[in-house]
Amino acid sequence: MGSSAQLKYIPWKSVEHEELSPLIGREMVVGDKIMLARVFLKKGAHVPLHHHHNEQVTYILEGALKFAIGGKEIVVRAGEVLCIPSNMPHEAWAIEDTLDLDIFDPPREDWLSKNDTYLRRGR
Repeated sequence: MGSSAQLKYIPWKSVEHEELSPLIGREMVVGDKIMLARVFLKKGAHVPLHHHHNEQVTYILEGALKFAIGGKEIVVRAGEVLCIPSNMPHEAWAIEDTLDLDIFDPPREDWLSKNDTYLRRGR
């Protein structure tokens, strides 16, 4: 039983920091079947309404995000997690300076190919 998967050790300080807009930055680590991203949102940042086939788990490390999702508004604060099913439309606003950890399965091809114009407004 063989596998072509490779062990990866990646210190965050070695990951490229990408400025998507004046209020949103991102760092990504990609495995074979999953993606981990640190997303930096300054207070007032808005992630426009969108959806994707990827399942998403968002863990707020610092700050707070207000989500509009599933017909309701949910505020997710530091230490809290939001699980977003595939294809569920959602948007978010940073109500404080926020650092979140987003996990996607499978990896976000639009992010990897930089075809994520909904995040790159105001650049």
